[in-house]
Amino acid sequence: MYPIHPSLAHTNTSPVFKWYADRDLVATPINPQGAALTVNGQSYPAIKSLAELESPKETSVSIITAPAITLKTLQEANELGVPAVWLQPGTFDDEVLAYANKNFKTVVAGKGGWGGEGWCVLVDGERSLGAARL
Repeated sequence: MYPIHPSLAHTNTSPVFKWYADRDLVATPINPQGAALTVNGQSYPAIKSLAELESPKETSVSIITAPAITLKTLQEANELGVPAVWLQPGTFDDEVLAYANKNFKTVVAGKGGWGGEGWCVLVDGERSLGAARL
């Protein structure tokens, strides 16, 4: 198993990033404008693109974008060797899901989870985190 450093693609304010920060999980916000995120009074510097990741082959990416942007983000992640992606509800369509399943070792997306919209960090993250720590 490889260590995973979560990064959140294209966000400038995000309850998903807050979820990671509230659990003291190291995560890197990705924001094309480069603006830092502030969560609970603490500033987290953002990178502008996946290309700025220090260790993409040891990084998972949690996607928080519209499907058209998600596909471009996945293509970039694949080129960089990112092994795992979590597609939040609303970030994918059939084309995006097919691309992700074909090109990544691990994909969390689609039907499942406890919420009615599919796997979501905010709904399913706690159980997923517990399972990952076993």
